[in-house]
Amino acid sequence: MIRFRKDDGARAGLFTRRALLLGGAQLTLMSALAGRLYQLQILESERFSTLAEENRVNVRLLAPTRGLIFDRTGEPLAVNRNNFRAMLASDRDRGRSAEIVLGRLDQILDIGEAERTRLLRELRRSRNFQPVVVRENLDWEQVSRIEFNAPDLPGVFIDIGQTRDYPQGELMSHIVGYTGRVSEEDLAGRDDPLLQLPTIRFGKKGVERALEDDLRGHAGAVQVEVNAVGRIVRELDRTEGQPGDNVLLTVDVELQRFAADRLRAQQANAEHKSGSLVVMDIVTGDILAMVSEPGFDPNVFARGITPAEWRDLLEDPAHPLNNKAIAGVYPPGSTYKVAVALAALESGAIDGGTILNCPGFIELGNIKFHCWWKGGHGGLNVVGGISNSCDCFFYQAAQRTGVDKIDEMATKLGFGQVSTLGLPGEAAGNQPSRAWKQDKYNVPWQPGDTFNLGIGQGYMTATPLQLAIMTSRIANGGYDVQPNLLLAKAAPRQELAPPTPQLKVSASSLRIDRRHLALVHEGMNQVVNSPTGTAAQLRLDAENKPIDPAFHFAGKTGTAQVKRITERERAMGITQEQLPWHLRHHALFVCFGPVDNPRYACAVVVEHGMAGGATAGPIGRDVLLETMKRDPSRRLDRFRKTASL
Repeated sequence: MIRFRKDDGARAGLFTRRALLLGGAQLTLMSALAGRLYQLQILESERFSTLAEENRVNVRLLAPTRGLIFDRTGEPLAVNRNNFRAMLASDRDRGRSAEIVLGRLDQILDIGEAERTRLLRELRRSRNFQPVVVRENLDWEQVSRIEFNAPDLPGVFIDIGQTRDYPQGELMSHIVGYTGRVSEEDLAGRDDPLLQLPTIRFGKKGVERALEDDLRGHAGAVQVEVNAVGRIVRELDRTEGQPGDNVLLTVDVELQRFAADRLRAQQANAEHKSGSLVVMDIVTGDILAMVSEPGFDPNVFARGITPAEWRDLLEDPAHPLNNKAIAGVYPPGSTYKVAVALAALESGAIDGGTILNCPGFIELGNIKFHCWWKGGHGGLNVVGGISNSCDCFFYQAAQRTGVDKIDEMATKLGFGQVSTLGLPGEAAGNQPSRAWKQDKYNVPWQPGDTFNLGIGQGYMTATPLQLAIMTSRIANGGYDVQPNLLLAKAAPRQELAPPTPQLKVSASSLRIDRRHLALVHEGMNQVVNSPTGTAAQLRLDAENKPIDPAFHFAGKTGTAQVKRITERERAMGITQEQLPWHLRHHALFVCFGPVDNPRYACAVVVEHGMAGGATAGPIGRDVLLETMKRDPSRRLDRFRKTASL
């Protein structure tokens, strides 16, 4: 017989309430799950299908082929070459696994710790699982070893890419430049997604940098199917990119080689071979040769420069990475006197008949300003002042003219400003003025400053390119010709052709009196072609034979002081040759020819070459003679068509 206790009813009630609460909670949970399933499978099914497709299908950019660079005759200066490269695919589980793989690759490719760190950083930054380039230009042995060890190198594969090749090597390094990986600085102000590709290369110097946007081209795209860890399963679609433009430069590579050889030969016994020259067409402004010695091999940068190679370049006292033709600034010395002469004539401070006396020195207060010719030149007019390069004549001419008029004329001739050439790194030099000195040193301009400016010393500095521009504008009759490096540009499938030869100057006039230009021409003519000229020895060619009259030329010597030898040192018999190389005078020479019908100008600077007429003069003579004989601006018969390369 079952007996009920008096609290059984209460306990039954409690059980019933708990069961109801549990059942209610289960029902609520089931309802929430059902609702969520309904939302995911019914309401948002289309969105999640799209996301799943995006995870399965990936679109990646394809780097276009970089445009090619040629000289004015169609000779290749920068081309693309196929190469084998080791790639490492970015993976969702990158990190530890990538470190392990790179450690194994290090045993094959000798990557090094710094390079491993860089690659891991690139992997972390890569978007859409883009592979990164581990090493380019692999040889057969390296390719074979990677393929043999493929099972132990997940994510590593061999790809055929393109690398930049510079057939002329060091000869054209400062003009053409080189390419490298895209840096944060390169990305500034650019939103081209192509630049995010690890395989893309960006112009770092020279034309490669100046014409980067033209040479780079436009990206293509490939649509691939990837698995759950981001690996490519198959390629679904591909659209090739648009290659960059091909360009034709104004330089003549054979003339460039002749000029570089001549510059090196003149410094055969120098402690360091360091100098530069520029050859310019005075009608068009085309740069026909631009040499800066020493140069560097841009192919080293294309294959990947080592830390030791980079350190050697930076520590070289001759600064091979510096394009001295556009970035080297020097006192122009006596080559500047032709600008002072024009300023003096144009301002009316002197005329063609004005005679200024040279007793060997000029006193200003208690300071003596010496002429380079101790005994003095006596009385000279402007033609004699130029041909004898008389310092005393130009002290007085500058004093009569004043700094303001000299500044005005020098600016017309191209000093103190960056040209329109477009190469990165060009220096403006310094064309001093009253305002400049007040702003720079907070002191007024002094008469002694004008004396120094009159002979191209003191605060005055210029680049070899500016000297070539000045000479061109004087030689062409006072026209504002601008330097130019780009001769033609065309899409890859279009034919590259040089423009029609230009026989007359199309630039605007600088409004300089032709009678005054004629006096300066005659002074420069007598520098070379008069027995008393400072470069009279240049009337003979390198074989000591008289120069063909058809190639007679005019010029101006210059020797720019780097360190002043004191009276005490002079008394001790110390000469320029006894000074350390870096304290010796710079040697300069500017010239144009043919003298009766000018077409070409040349400017030469030999760093610490000591004497302009003896060191820079023979280089300028030989290079200008070679240019006139080749006549590259009027002869196109050496051009070979380079279409569709």
